[in-house]
Amino acid sequence: MKYNQVLLIILSFFFLTSCNQKKKTVGPEVSGPPNVLFIAVDDLNTWIEGLDGFSNAKTPNIDRLAASGILFSDAHCQAPLCAPSRASLMTGLRPSTTGIYGAISDNKIRSENPATKDIVMLPEYFKNHGYHTMGIGKLFHIHSPNGTFDESGGRVKGFGPHPEERFVWDGFGTSDRKRYGRTNTDWGAFPDVDSLMPDHQSVDWAIERLERGYDKPFFMGVGFLRVHVPLYVPQKWFDMHPLENIQTPPYKPDDLDDVPPVALKINDLPMMPSTDWAIESGEWPKIIQAYLACMSFVDYEIGRLLDALEQSSHADNTVIVLWSDHGYRLGEKSTFAKHALWDAATNAPLLFSGPGLTKGKKINKPVELLSIYPTLLELCGLPSYEKNEGKSLVPLMQEKESGKDYVAITTFGMNNHTVKSDRFRYIQYEDGGEEFYDHENDPNEFTNQAHNPTYKDQIERLKKHLPSINAKWDPNSSYTFQPYFVEQKARTSGPEENPVKVIGAKR
Repeated sequence: MKYNQVLLIILSFFFLTSCNQKKKTVGPEVSGPPNVLFIAVDDLNTWIEGLDGFSNAKTPNIDRLAASGILFSDAHCQAPLCAPSRASLMTGLRPSTTGIYGAISDNKIRSENPATKDIVMLPEYFKNHGYHTMGIGKLFHIHSPNGTFDESGGRVKGFGPHPEERFVWDGFGTSDRKRYGRTNTDWGAFPDVDSLMPDHQSVDWAIERLERGYDKPFFMGVGFLRVHVPLYVPQKWFDMHPLENIQTPPYKPDDLDDVPPVALKINDLPMMPSTDWAIESGEWPKIIQAYLACMSFVDYEIGRLLDALEQSSHADNTVIVLWSDHGYRLGEKSTFAKHALWDAATNAPLLFSGPGLTKGKKINKPVELLSIYPTLLELCGLPSYEKNEGKSLVPLMQEKESGKDYVAITTFGMNNHTVKSDRFRYIQYEDGGEEFYDHENDPNEFTNQAHNPTYKDQIERLKKHLPSINAKWDPNSSYTFQPYFVEQKARTSGPEENPVKVIGAKR
């Protein structure tokens, strides 16, 4: 066979092979620092397939992402409320350092507050180090402070779309309508198609940008609204979760009989459905079904995003982080809300995937969302930011640290903290009230062991991790839908600092 014939056969082989591969977008392959795909999911608890898989949750795309990277099963937020949790993650500072304990406008995170006035927020740090930054949806409390991103897809207004009338829950519950405000909580199949959902539109925006080429690394943030209430998604997602297959979480009607008074005040949320009401009305399985339907919808949209990345020229050089701002109680501890220092409210999904990271690894040590900022910097080879109060998780990922002494700290209001170790949870409230739970023997946190002498040494050990700084409430931060926090801010900040109601703060 002649040389030219052999060459023709070889070239034909490579041509046919390339035609059978997935089409990748045109654009330069960027070497050097990796890109970042930063995925935030609102109010997502740990019922996803790769973690609890509770009530037969269906989240195959999040599970696919976990299989390509590292999943943290015991990650905890720094505040069990959207705005302070996200402000902490984005600034790299604890709520106890900033005094941001409640809702706050994105543009006021960095104001006269001495802790935050000069802070460089996470996306800005990447921008300052040569990244092209893009973001859409709920990343901070609403979207982002002005000028944070080179390209902004903007905020999504409200948590709609909404039907003309609510399906089940009027939003006021048993509360004084003027005193407590109105929650977005409701559940049912709406609208008819995915394309009417803001999250679907956000992914369309992100996909279009993933198909581009860039002459520098990029940071892209995509913030999903669901599974935040109202629990509305099209009917097909409900159909994936038949009511007859729904399980409800463990519940004790007298569960709160052994907790301190402050815990009861914090848990006083009459605008939310109570578990007793959900049982009596027969709505508990329906609420669970709606939550699972919203999870499956968001998982599908995350799958669209991952597919677009995999088919792009950026697939092999992008770090992905997926996180939720806190957990969500679905009947645990008497209500349907976050708003607590118990495990169901603080435990949230966290996973990383990208170049050089182990695939399909699960780490069961307690870690903090506060660690996302320094971890991304290390994964991208950027210099550390000296103001970060979290620590990078890269040494734990690489097994250079065992995580034996790791703890996670969550704060709700001024001087109310919980410390979670690998086995125990300790809670201390502002008046000295305490809770202590042994997860090995009591994973549902039913029995408060704070006064059990058997655990004295463990309690003292966890107490040492309580924050030494307890900043006063930031004047621009408030939580007007909970009387305890209104009273606490007024009592600790002085009469001149009145609570400020923040647009979009309704839960």
